[in-house]
Amino acid sequence: MCVIFFYTNSNPQTGGYRLILASNRDEFFARKTVAATEWPNADHVVGGIDLEPGREGGTWLAIGSDSASASASGVFKVGALLNLTGEPKPRDAVAHKNILQPNNQNNNHNSSSCHSCPTKRHENNEHFLLGRGTIVADFVSQFDEPTNSLNFNQSLLQDCTKYSAFNFVSIEIGPRSVPAQIRLLSNVPPTLNEFEEGKCYGFGNSLPGTPFEKVRFGQQQFAHIVEQHGADSAETLSAQLLQLLKNKTKFWPDAELQRRAPNWGEELSALNVHIVDRGYGSRTHSIILVDANNQMHFFEENFEPEMNPQELWNPVTVVHKHLGGKLV
Repeated sequence: MCVIFFYTNSNPQTGGYRLILASNRDEFFARKTVAATEWPNADHVVGGIDLEPGREGGTWLAIGSDSASASASGVFKVGALLNLTGEPKPRDAVAHKNILQPNNQNNNHNSSSCHSCPTKRHENNEHFLLGRGTIVADFVSQFDEPTNSLNFNQSLLQDCTKYSAFNFVSIEIGPRSVPAQIRLLSNVPPTLNEFEEGKCYGFGNSLPGTPFEKVRFGQQQFAHIVEQHGADSAETLSAQLLQLLKNKTKFWPDAELQRRAPNWGEELSALNVHIVDRGYGSRTHSIILVDANNQMHFFEENFEPEMNPQELWNPVTVVHKHLGGKLV
């Protein structure tokens, strides 16, 4: 179970933000992960990295810019992956038996996304579908014509039944004169939706037309934070967003969540999930801010069960990076 809230404005006033994003990643605490950082083989990308055997190199949330290229134009992309809870594997999905071979050159970015509920994981299953984390990795790391927002999503739509059920959120922001491109692609059923910039959005592990109650609440609170603090410093704004992500209130009952996860719905109904006996919950709080000058601030907190039980949350990881390029 994961959630994401965001606001885009390609041409904000001085002191404003081109992107305000807050997200929780829900996952098994034991799943090995690298905290948000510049990627070793693609330093124009910042995000977490999945280290799950056979899924290494993929991600659930990342931001990339074309500032590393000779023709940098100030374009940056954000990709996020959310599981669709309670959906069976696609009927005509393609299983790849070699996907769990770490040395397979075709699987450098394979990963899986946020899981839907705390059931036992299956290790070394040769019938796993394509790793969904590669979708985000491919989108944010490439800036040629085939991988622009529209072309990438249209191509993915044709191929999306090769993956387990997902929502893929893609954001592309370029020149000030061009509105941000916001799309959400779901593969059960295969659907591509487009959204306007200048509004606050929230998505979770259901289809956009039937959001969970916690997503409804979170979107309303996120909009309030953007309205009240959208011109504040990155530190002040991120503190407000982090408080939202840590909300443990259970929004129950929830008919859609109960339908999708009848056995675990109530446990999953909070924005900040924590199920101790399953070793599962909101293990990563992530906030990405891009200001009017293309200065990016990536704030992240990660739950580390190996640490002292009195201090399970590690210090905030902060990445500051100028995304480069001219703003026209």
